[in-house]
Parts: sequence; C-alpha cells; structure tokens
Amino acid sequence: MKKFRYYDVILAAFVAMLLISNIGAVKLIDIGGIITDGGAILFPLTYIFGDILTEVYGFKYARRAIWTGFAMAAIMAITFYLVQLAPSAADWPNQAAFEAVLGFVPRIVLASLCGYLVGQFFNAFVLAKLKQRTQGKQLWARLIGSTIVGEFFDTLVFCTIAFAGVLSGGDFVKYVAFGMFYKTIVEIILLPVTYRIIGFLKKRENQDANDAGTDFTPFKISAN
Repeated sequence: MKKFRYYDVILAAFVAMLLISNIGAVKLIDIGGIITDGGAILFPLTYIFGDILTEVYGFKYARRAIWTGFAMAAIMAITFYLVQLAPSAADWPNQAAFEAVLGFVPRIVLASLCGYLVGQFFNAFVLAKLKQRTQGKQLWARLIGSTIVGEFFDTLVFCTIAFAGVLSGGDFVKYVAFGMFYKTIVEIILLPVTYRIIGFLKKRENQDANDAGTDFTPFKISAN
C-alpha cells in the first residue's frame, strides 16, 4: 500500500464526520415546516470527503475509508447498546434520558448503516467512472453528478428501511427529495473549497488517480 502524507488525516476526518452526524441525527429539527434531523448539519460533508478520497487517491482508497467508517459506526452502535443495558449507578438518574437520545433502535441503526454503505459506494463508483469517461476534465460536473446519485440511493435506502409503513407515500417522497436536494446544494456551495483541497492534495501527494484497471467490487478492504 502506497504511503501518503495526508490520506490518514482525510480518513480520520471522514470517519469523525460520519460518527458525529449519526449521533446528531437522533434529534429531529423543524425548519419552516420542513422536518429533518441533526445529522443534516454535518453529514453532507462526508460525501465531499468521499469525493476527495476518490478523486485524489482513487476508488480503492475510498473503499478502504468507507469500510473503516462502517466498522466504526457499527462499533459505536454496539457500544451505546451495551452501555444502555448496563446497570445504572444508584445516584445516576439519567437512564431514561440516555435511552431517549442514544438508545439502540435496531431498525434505525440498520437503515443508517445500509444507506451509508450503498450511498458512499455509488458516489465513489460514479465519480471514478466519470473521471475515466471525461479524461479527468469537468471536475465540477463529476463531483455534483456523483453526489446526486450517491445521496439519492443513501436517502432512498435509509428511508425505505427506517420508515417503510410509517410515512405515507407523499411524505416518503418528500423526505427523499428534500434529503437529496439539500445535500446536493451543500456540495455545490462548497465546490470552491473542495476544488482547493483537491488541488492542494494532488500537488502535495503527487497523486491523481484514474482507476485504470481497478477492481470496483465493494467487497474488499485492501488498497493494493
């Protein structure tokens, strides 16, 4: 595996944003009648960092980061569940509050993990393929296009698992559409920042992956 100066930093930021977003998502937010969750504040940035990983280091390194994030999110969920089950100290009165905020809800956890995996892999795959097709040109179109696809499948899978039979057909469509629209808008607004980070990393790492000959199966961890 090739050594890079900044890959570990980008990987750590990617995983941290994922975990923070998952915790923030337990709070529902009402903005002008539009219902979303606290994860919407930071979660779109995981797609930007996913774009950076794929664009600079390639699909294999993005895949490694995606599985690392998945493992840490699963460990976090299991840890919270075990803490929830552990007997409370006699003078600690906050068990109900802990369960309300960080309690283990199997359906939501499964939805979150599945949506994340599907969305991130679609995002990385589409970006890598578009880069090959455009011969490395039209970065803005590749970043936005891959995010639209990834966010759509992420939101669709999450909502299907988490809210099927709970939300009506109309509300379900609105939830998916708003989630995809909002996250794509964040990507567009932050394009100048993303461009600068990608340019900086390509220059400092002397790396600009094109994924020629890459095995795009998601079921690998090694970047070799």
